[in-house]
Amino acid sequence: MKKVKIGMIGVGRLGYEHACNIANRVPNTELTAICDMNEARVKEVAEELDVPHWYTDPEALCNDPDVEAVVIITNTNSHVDMIKIAMEAGKHVFCDKPLSDDLEKCKEAEQIVKAHPDQIFMLGFMRRYDKSYAIAKEKIDRGDIGDVILVRCYSQDPISIIQGTLEYAPRSGGQFLDMNVHDIDLIRWLTDSEPKRLWSIGGCYEFKQYKEWDDGDNVGTMMQCENDAMAFMFAGRAAAHGCNVETEIIGTRGTLRIAAVPNSSMLEVMNEHGVCQECYQDFLTRWHDAYVNEMEVFANFVLNHEPATPNVYDGIKDTEIAVRCKESFLSGQIVDL
Repeated sequence: MKKVKIGMIGVGRLGYEHACNIANRVPNTELTAICDMNEARVKEVAEELDVPHWYTDPEALCNDPDVEAVVIITNTNSHVDMIKIAMEAGKHVFCDKPLSDDLEKCKEAEQIVKAHPDQIFMLGFMRRYDKSYAIAKEKIDRGDIGDVILVRCYSQDPISIIQGTLEYAPRSGGQFLDMNVHDIDLIRWLTDSEPKRLWSIGGCYEFKQYKEWDDGDNVGTMMQCENDAMAFMFAGRAAAHGCNVETEIIGTRGTLRIAAVPNSSMLEVMNEHGVCQECYQDFLTRWHDAYVNEMEVFANFVLNHEPATPNVYDGIKDTEIAVRCKESFLSGQIVDL
C-alpha cells in the first residue's frame, strides 16, 4: 500500500494523539518526522514511536525531503504561519481547527492556499468523520427526514478536567471559537446553508474568572440559516457526568439524534444507587475513531490528488461566525450576517 510520509508540528496532548494514530493506526500514513519547541518532549515521542527525524524548528521539518505532508497541531494563533511555511516548502497540509482566531489571518491563509493549487489543504473538523455524524449526513442528503427544520448542538467539557480547562482558557480564543466552532461547522454542513442571523447569550455561572476574559463558562446561540433552517448550540465547561457532545436534527419527516447519552460503552452499572451508564471523561476518548478516520481521509486526498473537505473556505466561514457570536454575546444584540 502506498503511504503518505507525514511530518507533524506539535506533539502536545492532541498532537501526541495524532502522532500515535499516524504511526500505528492509520493504514496509509507513515510518521517520518515530528517537531516541537520542547526538545525533551519531541525526543521522547520520537523514541517511543520510532520516528526517524525530530526537530525543534518547524521550518527545518518542512524542508525535510522525506516529508510529503505536514500535520499542524499547534496553538491557534500560529496556524497560519505554520501553513505558510509548509506550503511554501511544497508540502500538503492538514491543520487542526480553527483556521485562525483572526479574520485577517484567515484571509491570508486563503491566499496562501490559492497560491499553491497543486497542494492539498484540509482543516481538522473531525466530527464530520465520526461514524454517527457521517451516517446522519447521508440520511439528510438522501431526504430520509425531509427538510431540516432545526439542528440542536450541545458541547460540554467535563468538570473532572476543569483545572486544565481554566489554565488554557485565557489563550483558547473563548467558548465560541474554541468549542462552538465545531457546532458551527456541523450546522453549516448538516443544513447545507449559511447562518444569516444569530443571537448569543450566556454568563459566568460558576467560574467567575471567565468574565475577566470577556467570556462565559456557559453560552448559547440561536441561529437562522439562509434556507430558514433554525439552529441552537450550547457550550459549557463543567458537565458533572463527563464529556457531553450531543446533536439532534429535526426534519419535516423525521428526527435524528446522536449521543443523547454520552455513554463510553454498552455497560450498565446496577447497584444501590440504581442503574447508570458511564460516560466519556475526555474528548480524546470520545473522538478517537474520528481522529483516525479524518487522517486516513486526508492521506487519501493526497494520494488521489482530490480536493479536501473541510477546506480553507470552511475555515474562514466558521471563524467569521464564531467571531460574530462573540460580538452578539458581548453586546446582547441580534447580529445579521
